Amino acid sequence: MGRLLAFLRRQDAAGHALPPTKDGVGKAGGDPSPEEGSLRTPVLSLWLRRGAKPRLSFKELRMLLLRAVLLLLALPNNGENLATEGPGVLLSPPKERCAGWMAGIPGHPGHNGTPGRDGRDGTPGEKGEKGDPGLIGPKGDTGETGVTGVEGPRGFPGTPGRKGEPGEAAYSYRSAFSVGLEAQVTVPNVPIRFTKIFYNQQNHYDGSTGKFHCNIPGVYFFSYHITVYMKDVKVSLFKKDKAVLFTYDQYQEKNVDQASGSVLLHLEVGDQVWLQVFADGEQNNGLYADNVNDSTFMGFLLYHDTN
Repeated sequence: MGRLLAFLRRQDAAGHALPPTKDGVGKAGGDPSPEEGSLRTPVLSLWLRRGAKPRLSFKELRMLLLRAVLLLLALPNNGENLATEGPGVLLSPPKERCAGWMAGIPGHPGHNGTPGRDGRDGTPGEKGEKGDPGLIGPKGDTGETGVTGVEGPRGFPGTPGRKGEPGEAAYSYRSAFSVGLEAQVTVPNVPIRFTKIFYNQQNHYDGSTGKFHCNIPGVYFFSYHITVYMKDVKVSLFKKDKAVLFTYDQYQEKNVDQASGSVLLHLEVGDQVWLQVFADGEQNNGLYADNVNDSTFMGFLLYHDTN
């Protein structure tokens, strides 16, 4: 009981007007003044209504202690007292601290609140400085071929190159002959032997047989020119035992005639060409030659086969 009274007096010393219990300062048992009512707690008001009597019943004392405990729990933790504007109304705590105040038991920490909403985007900052160049990446794939550009102007002529080495001379294929008849006597149906040689450098013409032997395959030109006297004449040009050209001339009395013929033939190596009288006995054998009249036979290669 003494401790409770000391507590109430400390409350009064902190700013609440608590009258002494014996000298009867204030109105004992009566209502407090308006100035006193604005500073008194509900416990102090109850005490004044009781007439500030120290003797209380057990029930009243228990109620008073309960109210005191509730008052202690309702007071701030920093020891500041709460004043009442009227019965049951709390005022803002005074700024000064109570002397000898005992702090209450700390409460349990509260639960974390829900996260707040995202704030608004801030204003863009200033542009930073240029960074160092990065590492060189791998080489990319080859792109598609572009469109051909416009042809540029013609360049200046270059300097002439050095003269090349002389090349090998192309091989020249030669085959030719030109022969004439020396004797007037000829045998029918056999090759005529032209023994008068005008040209036979390659020796492709055989004077002993009267035949030309092909040594270079290709195209050849053959020609003959004969003098006809005293009889008709019929001669044939043979290739490989086959007559390919005929010439016939009818003799005119007391006159000298001329007969000729020419042809192009393709020959293979080994082919033979000759001229012979085509007659039955002594008929059609008017072939003639003397010192002023000639009968000739000739031939030469035009071009050889490339294969």
